[in-house]
Amino acid sequence: MTPLIPLGGYAGWRFLSASLDTQLARFSQSPVAARDMDYFRAEIGKITSAEDLVADFRLLRVALGAFGLQDDLPNRAFIRKVLADGVSADGALANRLADKRYRAFSEAFGFGGPLPPRTGTAAFADRILARFERQEFERAVGEQNPDLRLALSAVRELPEIAARGLRDSTAWLSVMGNPPLRAVFETAFGLPKSIGTLDLDQQVKAFRDGAERRFGTADFAQFNQPDRIEDLIRSFTLRSEAASTPSPLTRGFVALTLLQSAL
Repeated sequence: MTPLIPLGGYAGWRFLSASLDTQLARFSQSPVAARDMDYFRAEIGKITSAEDLVADFRLLRVALGAFGLQDDLPNRAFIRKVLADGVSADGALANRLADKRYRAFSEAFGFGGPLPPRTGTAAFADRILARFERQEFERAVGEQNPDLRLALSAVRELPEIAARGLRDSTAWLSVMGNPPLRAVFETAFGLPKSIGTLDLDQQVKAFRDGAERRFGTADFAQFNQPDRIEDLIRSFTLRSEAASTPSPLTRGFVALTLLQSAL
């Protein structure tokens, strides 16, 4: 079922957030999604290694989709390495990648560590499937409006990071290492894309300074408050919409304006 997105920008976000529970419930009734989820629930407990998971296309699709990594489905050797290394060793591949979604993915399955994998533990399938269901909905939203997909991702992930009790600088680094979250903050704070070329300490300072200007505090713990996240999404959607709107200096602006007013 296709999500209903009648508007863009902040107005679109308000509509989507108000109808989110209803739309998620309807989306989860999709026959294709239901078949994939039933298969995952029935089979994942039999998986005991990274090799096993990578060898099963249907299981791997759900596993990657649950962490927003579905584009890596063809990259099986890479994903096998991410999983098999685990996260215990500093040199593990997932720990060395800038995109921290890979670390969360590897940690969730628990391969490559001293303990048995988490695939056989109680409620494991339910936890992964809850993530998959939400991520699939976000992906479907993104096919209509990429900004609203990013907003949904921020609403889901920011409270999780804020609740981990991380050091403030580590929490900001977690945002910077998550491409969707990073895009939300860069746009909301008006940061240039070139900021990614700076040293990490300078990047953290730029993000903290942006938070200080926008919210009056750079403390990352503020993002465990729904109202503060809403402020962030409002700034993100309004700035993004403004950036995509032609200015009076844009070639053809007058003609475009006249055409739009006639519609």
